[in-house]
Amino acid sequence: MNAASDDPRIQLARRTVGAVTAIADPALPPHVLHLVDSQGNTYFAKQHGRPTRYAQEVRAYTTWAHHLHGHAPELVARQDSTRTLLLTAVHGQGGQSLPPGSPEEEQAHHDAGLVLQSLHRGTQGHSAGALGTELATRLRNWIAKAEQAGLLSRAEPRLLARIADELAATPMDSAVCHLDYQPRNWITGDEFWVIDMEHMRRDARVRDFARLEFRRWQAAPHLRNAFFHGYGAHPTATEQRLLEQFGAIEAATALVRGHEQDDPVLIAHGRTVLSRLG
Repeated sequence: MNAASDDPRIQLARRTVGAVTAIADPALPPHVLHLVDSQGNTYFAKQHGRPTRYAQEVRAYTTWAHHLHGHAPELVARQDSTRTLLLTAVHGQGGQSLPPGSPEEEQAHHDAGLVLQSLHRGTQGHSAGALGTELATRLRNWIAKAEQAGLLSRAEPRLLARIADELAATPMDSAVCHLDYQPRNWITGDEFWVIDMEHMRRDARVRDFARLEFRRWQAAPHLRNAFFHGYGAHPTATEQRLLEQFGAIEAATALVRGHEQDDPVLIAHGRTVLSRLG
């Protein structure tokens, strides 16, 4: 595969590891290149369009990734001026492509729980009211966007606003969270890998379960059990209630993003989660 020599991803790789060749990889998004150097070492070169996402991913790799104990790519080099990262390539099967109901899928969820526990344990913090207030504000912002787009019934804003009030009044434990922790960001095989850490930041620890809770586990509770067996503990009743409240953020976000992207599947997901909250 040919790639333009003035591509910032190619330039960063050549300055860092020497001559490289781009490998055709249709599974990758357009902003990521798969590269190989003259020694056969492989890399992913990624260029961010948004400065905030770039800054968050740099911080994830330079400050927190070591808590994943080798289950993440390594940051080889970066160029701040072009928002470009060069990462070691990790190889295996994407978690989203594992056969449903297979032992491999169940093992992936177990391993995902084990690895996430390491991140949370290494970065855990004490309960703080400010976090609940911040999350409530975030939810209220999504409610406003959904109302402006005409995506909510007359009663639904009141329901979501009540949940926002509950979040604001709830103390919650914090940890550094991946915040997009789901099979599309897992690579499985001989090892288990976590990728795409551009959303990583300190947040409510339980919130890191939300994508799985609302997008995977409802139809496959055995995967939920496998995950928390790896994690070391199931949520308490209080944590489970908090996780259900995070469903309000999941629902409102899915509705707005689905509307913006003209994605009927995402909109339908938002409606399904919202129906659980009443």
